[in-house]
Amino acid sequence: MKKFLIAAIFCSLSIFVNAQNASVEESSFGIQTGLFGLWGHNETKLSNQIALRTEIGFDSGIWGGSFYDKTGYVITPVISLEPRWYYNLNKRLEKSRRIDGNSGNFLSLKTAYHPDWFVISNYDEISIISDISIIPTWGIRRHLGSHFTYETGIGLGYRYIFAKQAGYLENTSEAALNLHLRIGYRF
Repeated sequence: MKKFLIAAIFCSLSIFVNAQNASVEESSFGIQTGLFGLWGHNETKLSNQIALRTEIGFDSGIWGGSFYDKTGYVITPVISLEPRWYYNLNKRLEKSRRIDGNSGNFLSLKTAYHPDWFVISNYDEISIISDISIIPTWGIRRHLGSHFTYETGIGLGYRYIFAKQAGYLENTSEAALNLHLRIGYRF
C-alpha cells in the first residue's frame, strides 16, 4: 500500500508539472550589440505568449569604393516598436528547456523609425533621410547563463523614405530586409 501511495503521488505531481501554462515575463530590460549597432530594449507582457518590445539605439552602416577617398561609416539613432509572439513556449517547457527572459522562437512585426536628429560619421556634413519600416520577422532568442543572450532573426518588409525633407520632389518606398544577429545582456 505504501508503494502504491508513493507511485500515485509521483504521477499526480507529473500531471501538475505538465499542466503549467508557459508565459513571457512581465517585463525584461537589456542591451544588445551586433555587427552594425547598439540597442537598449524593454519587453512588456501583453498576454501569455505576446510581448511588446520597445527599443532605442544606434544603427550603423559602412560604404566605400573607388568614388570615395576612404571607407566611410555612419551611426544614426533608431526607435523601434515590435510586438512579438513567442509561439513555442509550452513546447520548450515540455522538453525541459529554458523560457526565462523570453527564450523561444518568435514571429514579430518590427516597426523602426530613423529620425534625422544627428549623425556620427568620419565624413563631414553627412545627413540621413528619415524613414520608417514595417517588417514581419521570424527569429529566435536563447540565453547563455543567467544574464547573457543571443538573438537572430530574418524578415522582409516595406520601408517608406521621407525624401521630400531632403529636397527631392517625392517620397519613395522600397523593400526592406531585417537580418540581425545580436548578443546581449539582460538585467
